Amino acid sequence: MQNNAPASPLAPEWLAVPEDLNALHAPMWAEGVRRNDDGELAIDGVPVSELKAQFGTPLFVMSEGDFRARARSFKHAFDEAFEDICGGVDVYYAGKSFLCTAVAAWVAEEGLRLDTCSGGELAVAARAGIDGAHLGLHGNNKSDAEINRALDMKLGRIVVDSLDELERVAKIASGRGETAKVMLRLTPGVHAHTHEFIATAHEDQKFGLSMAGDTTESAGLSAAEEAVAAATLYSNVELLGLHCHIGSQIFEPDGFALAAEKLLRFLAAMQAKYSIVLPELDLGGGYGIAYTPVDTPRPPAEIAQAMAAVVRSTCAGLGITPPRISIEPGRAIVGTSTFTLYEVGTLKTVRVDAPAGAGAKENVTFPRRYVSVDGGMSDNARPVLYDADYSAILASRASGAAPELSRVVGKHCESGDIVVRDVYLPEDVAAGDLLAVPGTGAYCWALSSNYNYLARPGVVAVRNGSARLIVRGETEEDLLNRDMGVANV
Repeated sequence: MQNNAPASPLAPEWLAVPEDLNALHAPMWAEGVRRNDDGELAIDGVPVSELKAQFGTPLFVMSEGDFRARARSFKHAFDEAFEDICGGVDVYYAGKSFLCTAVAAWVAEEGLRLDTCSGGELAVAARAGIDGAHLGLHGNNKSDAEINRALDMKLGRIVVDSLDELERVAKIASGRGETAKVMLRLTPGVHAHTHEFIATAHEDQKFGLSMAGDTTESAGLSAAEEAVAAATLYSNVELLGLHCHIGSQIFEPDGFALAAEKLLRFLAAMQAKYSIVLPELDLGGGYGIAYTPVDTPRPPAEIAQAMAAVVRSTCAGLGITPPRISIEPGRAIVGTSTFTLYEVGTLKTVRVDAPAGAGAKENVTFPRRYVSVDGGMSDNARPVLYDADYSAILASRASGAAPELSRVVGKHCESGDIVVRDVYLPEDVAAGDLLAVPGTGAYCWALSSNYNYLARPGVVAVRNGSARLIVRGETEEDLLNRDMGVANV
């Protein structure tokens, strides 16, 4: 169906009226998601009404095949691009984006390694049977218990975030009579074109060891160099190399290239000055995905070739043996694999002032419709945390109705409880309809909460026409189990 309706003056400039409200913008959806002959959204042949009937809503719906295909794509693309440089790449799936035992197992089966950020994520990896040598542990404030667990599991790397932490890791390893394999996380001072809260390589933030000079009491040494020097003196630390991560949801390639070049130059300088070999370099992740129709993610092969060109030329210019490269994609693997299914509840339309323009001398009021769903900020905190934009479609049926500018909101007691800030939906959307919000695989379930005592949704994996729970949705009994009750006086 073709829609020729004009855009609402209340809509952001990037949001165009879709030509067809029933169409799916492919970059935002997993392979296998399409409308069936009845006009209903289906994933690998399973219609959303069936998922709703079996598992309820809200519900995270994941394509296992899509997740696996994206994981394989990163591994293949980077191995191919770096084969002549360092024999391939170690791809660590960033578990913080979304992790459960099933996903951890898929990661291992597809030849990837797993990056964790806490003892809890290590526990998931252990339950999934992941080889400790294929695990990494991040975090700016690791507890002694987490460091000990990493050593218990014989982790392949502990990514150290500060001078204090390096000393603690060395002390704990020494007390155990063991050697800790360590990488140093550096902040190269590269500006990433992303939201302030997910840009992680500039100086004024909590992560990493600064590469800027005169930042510690050791005059003339950066914190990064002081850490390298200290690590060479600890007999119970094996310094594997360097790590950086410039941020998340990044589309522009220049930041990745600049960070790689700066770290390689620093690596070469440290090897020469301290007569050491640093065999590994982790260039992090942060590759963007499509949340809206205007987002333009790059394919893994394009990312890999661009990064390989920088590493190849920089190492040649420095006259050094290229280190083994590793990367940490998370969102780029899991984000698009999943959509969230909601049921529509109440609707209302308000009148909002729009600025004068297009011949109008005064402000004019225009309608905006609020569409409430049965979830919200408890299952997707990113809009309120990062001003993140999402899209949505009517999933339970096709519609020939005209487009209406809508705001999809949750059921929480917060005015900021917005799921999709601006989207065109059919004007006949009504209570009981199902909406699907794509691109919710990363940092939605992982950031979910029990605000207002809502139970967190389940996660369903669909493959070859069959759906199964991989994370059970919570019940009210789950919520009350930790409540210790009224104390007897």
